[in-house]
Amino acid sequence: MVRTQIYLTEVEQQALRVLSRRTGRSQSELIREAVDQLIAKSEKPDRKALLQQARGIWQGREDLPDFAALRRELDRSGPDAS
Repeated sequence: MVRTQIYLTEVEQQALRVLSRRTGRSQSELIREAVDQLIAKSEKPDRKALLQQARGIWQGREDLPDFAALRRELDRSGPDAS
């Protein structure tokens, strides 16, 4: 681990101290967890992997409209249709 110094407001420091006492975890551990969550949240998801995970999720559903027929109907009645 690398030692890092940060500046907190008094309100942040007090809240961190209370959370540390309440959870029994060190302030450093709580800060590292918060930084890890921020990094994970800001990382761009792998679009291809997400699409592969979603593949087939509607397969076999009987409660969905016939999207091909719906699309054909919309194409016929679109703004450029005569």
